[in-house]
Amino acid sequence: MSLYALARPLLFSLDPETAHRVTLQLAGFLPYAAVPPCPVRVLGLQFPNPVGLAAGLDKNAEYIDALAKLGFGFIEVGTVTPRPQAGNPRPRLFRLPQAQALINRFGFNNVGLEAFVRNVARSRYRGILGINIGRNADTPPERAADDYESCLDKVYSHASYVAVNISSPNTRGLRDLQQKDQVENLLARLSTRRERLAERHGKHVPLVLKVAPDLVPEQVSGIANAVRRHGIEGVIATNTSVSREGVEGLPHANEAGGLSGKPLRERATRVLKLLESELRDEATLIGAGGIFTQSDAREKVAAGASLVQLYTGLIYRGPGLVAECVSAFRAK
Repeated sequence: MSLYALARPLLFSLDPETAHRVTLQLAGFLPYAAVPPCPVRVLGLQFPNPVGLAAGLDKNAEYIDALAKLGFGFIEVGTVTPRPQAGNPRPRLFRLPQAQALINRFGFNNVGLEAFVRNVARSRYRGILGINIGRNADTPPERAADDYESCLDKVYSHASYVAVNISSPNTRGLRDLQQKDQVENLLARLSTRRERLAERHGKHVPLVLKVAPDLVPEQVSGIANAVRRHGIEGVIATNTSVSREGVEGLPHANEAGGLSGKPLRERATRVLKLLESELRDEATLIGAGGIFTQSDAREKVAAGASLVQLYTGLIYRGPGLVAECVSAFRAK
């Protein structure tokens, strides 16, 4: 039995958000995980292995060095917004252990750009770092692109890639940015801003778009067209779901927020397959959502993913899941 399997009952006896914080604090005391190399080159970057940490676990970039010990091929931190915000009131994180799922309605709680960038700069990690950006909850929808541009300006020099989060269900109106005209406008502005930043900093930082699992094929097609037209290098499929399919009747199933974990797997993979059929080799696809086993990681690869990301699976399975999923790629 793994050390995490022994610790999990104690962690699950705590309030979920408290357990989240305690786990991050304890991660710094762990030895470095022995994860066999499985190098892959995508996004113009050399990844030591294709299994990464999804955004949301380390919202404020405070635990990058500790999380690097778990053997990830890349780490994504955030979501960060221009100004600090408290997010939604607690409780805002709920376990559904019978379904191996979580529901969260954090609402982009974070320390804001200035403190976030200071945390990144303090880190000793020199691996591949994704920075996930969003808009403030009180920013009018018509000014949303301004927030994303402000974030891109500040994080550009620190990021290996920048993830543009337009798919969290916990900021009112955010998912509207996935509609055809809005995603077109946002990506056009970010692509133009990125060109200026590349000249200023002397490096080209890839942009990836994080989308929802609740999209219909017409929406996926519109997003894919915008990604192609504006040279966006990747898409993360997917964020959490507003659907409650697979958790009906369970305690906390009716809480507002985004559902993650095992019940999300099929929905996320469906969107991944749709993106693959639209984009083929024109953008790197990153599979996320419901990865709990080597087989789940293989499913994402078969659907078109070149990389995968973990979050809820780590909560239920522990850090040994990283090496298990890397083995899915080594077996290809």
